[in-house]
Amino acid sequence: MENHKGLFGKTKEFFIGGARSVRDPKIFHQISLIALLAWIGLGADGMTSSCYGPEESFLTLGAHYALGIFVALATMITIFVVSASYSQLIELFPAGGGGYLVASKLLSPELGVISGSALIIDYVLTISLSIASGADALFSFLPVHFQVYKFWVAIGGVLLLMIMNLRGVKESIAVISPIFIVFVVTHLIIIMYSFFVNAGNAHVVVTQTVMDIKSTASVLGIGGMMVLMLKAYSMGAGTFTGIEAVSNGVNIFAEPKVKNAKKTMLYMASSLTFLVVGITVSYVLYKVTPQAGRTLNAVLFETVVKGWGSFGSVFVQITLVSEAALLFVAAQTGFIDGPRVIANMAKDHWMPSRFALLSDRLVAKNGIFIMSLAAICTLFISKGSVKYMVVLYSINVFITFSLSQLGMVIHWWQADKKEKNRKRKLLVNAVGFVMTAFILVVVTAVKLKEGGWITVVITSGLVFLCFYIKKHYNATGKQLLKLDSLIEAAATYSPEILDEKKKIKDPAYDPSGKTAVVFVNGFNGLGMHTALSVVRLFGNTFKNFIFAQIGVIDTGNFKGTDEVDKLQTFITGEVNSYVDFFKGNGFYAEGYTSIGTEVVEEANKIVPKIRDKYSEPIFFGGQLVFKEDTFMNNMLHNYIVFQMQQSFYHQGITFVILPIRVY
Repeated sequence: MENHKGLFGKTKEFFIGGARSVRDPKIFHQISLIALLAWIGLGADGMTSSCYGPEESFLTLGAHYALGIFVALATMITIFVVSASYSQLIELFPAGGGGYLVASKLLSPELGVISGSALIIDYVLTISLSIASGADALFSFLPVHFQVYKFWVAIGGVLLLMIMNLRGVKESIAVISPIFIVFVVTHLIIIMYSFFVNAGNAHVVVTQTVMDIKSTASVLGIGGMMVLMLKAYSMGAGTFTGIEAVSNGVNIFAEPKVKNAKKTMLYMASSLTFLVVGITVSYVLYKVTPQAGRTLNAVLFETVVKGWGSFGSVFVQITLVSEAALLFVAAQTGFIDGPRVIANMAKDHWMPSRFALLSDRLVAKNGIFIMSLAAICTLFISKGSVKYMVVLYSINVFITFSLSQLGMVIHWWQADKKEKNRKRKLLVNAVGFVMTAFILVVVTAVKLKEGGWITVVITSGLVFLCFYIKKHYNATGKQLLKLDSLIEAAATYSPEILDEKKKIKDPAYDPSGKTAVVFVNGFNGLGMHTALSVVRLFGNTFKNFIFAQIGVIDTGNFKGTDEVDKLQTFITGEVNSYVDFFKGNGFYAEGYTSIGTEVVEEANKIVPKIRDKYSEPIFFGGQLVFKEDTFMNNMLHNYIVFQMQQSFYHQGITFVILPIRVY
């Protein structure tokens, strides 16, 4: 058994890396991101939208491509307005949380669940769609007979990114940085060269564009032209995906977090605007027309580099390969922010609480696993079809956008009129709400019959599941409140064995007596019920009582060394409450604590200390028992005492589980 565990541990460490210590004062610096790295890790999703967002808008215009200039300008304004509004959101919620937290706090918890569920589905699609798109682009350079491997390469891409993210965010970004840089540089060169070449005959281009617009107006009328531009603007909705990511991931930034997050937002907005406007205007300048089996970007790039000779061909290949690679990288946003949304919802009991836990690498491992599994399932269901998934992709992000903007509008409307720049902030969020709500309505209406209804059904199903989970936790909480009455009665309640010992004010350790070690999780009814059950069941058997508690580092308290210290102080106080109560009733009592990400691992660290001091101690833990042993009960509750019992048994240590019914 030990050899197997050793082999598993070595294999895990090879792929994932060694454990990180939460006590290391440098750990938060080591895993946090400066603005530049965050731009790479969180900006890839937004940057790659330039590969399909402008194309979708341009194709919607059809022969009236000259209108692309106005669509590009409207897109630019939208990017900066939405980015500015999210910068205000970052200031208001410096701990992060994004659209889920904003909707929950500023609107209602129920609307927060809708926003969070939409975000989770969006991040799953970010992973599956980005990787499938990358696979399509990659295999377009290979012989046709290689197509049979494309789907499995996409699956492998999900698994590879999963492993990278299990190692840690900063390490995964270090790997993908060169790809991001090549993408930015090659596209910058293409766009700048396109503008430079056409600068000499700018007056001709302007004149021709004006003539084309007048021709469009005469054919469609002013009203028809406006409707076409609005539709094209809405169909490029994919351009705006990824902006939410920065506000959701504020807690991964290096200090000062708010300043770095806002700087990252500026980087993202500026670079995305340059790419989208540059590519769209270049489409117009070169009058790019679609070609079968090729993206508009590919057609544009080949047109721009005509005359560059063999170097031009190589440059286009590098540019397109960087697009394909960055599309893989764009999935990183889903892996970074998806688990964070799930963890935030888990802290509020809309999701299983286990999704808030961290691994020994200090990442939300369960969230990463579930995002990977969901993305793989999506790839299997869609058979890796980008066309199928892209229909599902554009709706959910604008549900979150609209709710976030609405919440901010209500906040500034109700804020103190003396609030600095209140009216300006209100205007920014109001404009943002109008833009994002308009896009949501148009995209939903247009794409509903094309498969958008699937997104609505899936998101609604997740929302209902969240409400079911919340209902279960609320019901369990009510039962546990009954147990908590033991705490209130603790000062007066004493079993017979306790009454006999009250006269001993400061009992000493009895080396000849047996020792009971009770694992608790806070000073509550559950722990008190477990401790008093030992007395009730075993009478005068145990003379010494040891109370042990593991403080779990999760996404809620892993925010800095101060939070870790606060957790240590808190659990020490909780354990001392048990110690004081049992000492007051005539028993020798002592407390032991430890903090970490894994309860069993930390428990195994303090057990030797206890066994060195106390002769053959017997360990106890309480376990909730439900009326039915269902899948949902097993999923929503950790049953950690069974894992502790198994671990202790392998060490020859007695561990007794005391059942506590909650029905």
